[in-house]
Amino acid sequence: MTTATRASQRMIIRDVRVFDGVNDRTQDNADVLIEGSHVIAVSTSPIAGDASDGVVEIAGKGRFLMPGLSDAHVHLMGNANSMLDFVQGPTGTLYGNTIAEAKRMLLRGFTTVRDMGGDTAPVKALIDRGTFEGPRIFPSQAMISQTSGHADFAFVYDIPEEFGGKPSRTEDIHFTRVADGVPRVLAAVREQLRMGATQIKLTLGGGAASMYDPLNTLQYTPDEIAAAVQAATDYGTYVATHVYTPAGIARALDAGVRSIEHGHLADEATVRRIADAQAWLSMQPFAEDDHHYPDPVRAGKNTEICRGTAQVYEWAKKYGVKTAWGTDLLLEPQSAPRQSAMAARLRDFYSNAEALRMLTSGNAELFEMAGERNSYRGGKLGVIAEGAWADMILVEGDPLTDLSLIGDPENAFKLIVKGGQVVKNTL
Repeated sequence: MTTATRASQRMIIRDVRVFDGVNDRTQDNADVLIEGSHVIAVSTSPIAGDASDGVVEIAGKGRFLMPGLSDAHVHLMGNANSMLDFVQGPTGTLYGNTIAEAKRMLLRGFTTVRDMGGDTAPVKALIDRGTFEGPRIFPSQAMISQTSGHADFAFVYDIPEEFGGKPSRTEDIHFTRVADGVPRVLAAVREQLRMGATQIKLTLGGGAASMYDPLNTLQYTPDEIAAAVQAATDYGTYVATHVYTPAGIARALDAGVRSIEHGHLADEATVRRIADAQAWLSMQPFAEDDHHYPDPVRAGKNTEICRGTAQVYEWAKKYGVKTAWGTDLLLEPQSAPRQSAMAARLRDFYSNAEALRMLTSGNAELFEMAGERNSYRGGKLGVIAEGAWADMILVEGDPLTDLSLIGDPENAFKLIVKGGQVVKNTL
């Protein structure tokens, strides 16, 4: 049973084992004091206060308290709607489904997400205002693509805008933006920033979900990528790029891209170069059945991508690459709950402590590269510490010894708090 309460003036979560999002070991027998939307204190000495002082007390009884989870590569609108919804569904239904999925995502314990394609700035505003429940959102707005690129969702017979054609349906709803040539790329980047993007998403290579582009294609010229990077930098933020291959990653890094999304087909030299550039590798621990492609071409691309996962993770650890975690589930609403299982799957590649850090403070470090575009600068994300946003989960069991617990949020997550507001309490 889920309950929602207004953020209390003061709340104390008593007698918990605190994983702060940074250190491997927990702080045991601790009390956590929340005032309004922030953590005020974490103490192993009892914190004064009770109901007579207007304090809400929650008895942790030795349970595991951790920061809220984060996902560095979601498509909230894409998670919530199918391709048929995008092509034929009313626009209002698309947004309604997105808002409903945002709440489900929060109840899976994800208190912050970085959205990598979709018109989520309005949804973010409604959530931040308290109109609807959902995670904090770092929106990229529309994915920017060249004609025939990964985010070109036009039909094959549609005339490109460059030749007088009309924008595709996904452009009309700000899910994608096709832009060719430096002037149009600049305009596309600036359009997303005007609409509330906290970072920019470019597609620089082929993908499994797209119809026209083999994985080995190079998309956007160096000049076009550099123009996008300059426009984002001028706004105090950065560019993240969908790209899998060594050649595509090299072109991105040459242009100053700060976050490589995916990278599953990288070779060892390329992974080392990501480390040398101090760029981020935003990876997803894909399994073949995370996505379902009915045609053999896209299914084959999906298989090739998945085969590269384990090796790239190994090289990333070897060279100390700053690695974030995400899901990239898209256009299959029935698969959205896999988000939790994919988080738990990090145990196949990292220690449980490393995985939990990546899911909390690690991802948050990437999010904060948005600088002044980050509207959540009033507190620290991804940690339980004095001055941090009061986003946290009380877990039945110990994820440091059994990471599979985070794959079962319905049963394992007894309490979810976001911004000092209890959004789930089954204690």
